[in-house]
Amino acid sequence: MITEVALEVLLILLGIGMLLAGIRAYLGPRITDRAVAADLIFFAFIGFIALIGLRVEIEALFDIILIATLLGFMSAISMARLGLGGKR
Repeated sequence: MITEVALEVLLILLGIGMLLAGIRAYLGPRITDRAVAADLIFFAFIGFIALIGLRVEIEALFDIILIATLLGFMSAISMARLGLGGKR
């Protein structure tokens, strides 16, 4: 399916992305910068879990990822609404 080398490279790239997003969340001058960085960290974490699920081959993990992704999408919408000041 996917090679071990590709999994390692993808995990490293996701880790670098999470690190950069963490820096943006810490330094971000506006609340919207921090919200976008938090969203990126969350979805990178979901990617981490998906790649680890490919490595250990647990099918039930993908159902958990689906539910967490839907909740993350709903939180992203809520953060966007908060950034607009509660307006629609």
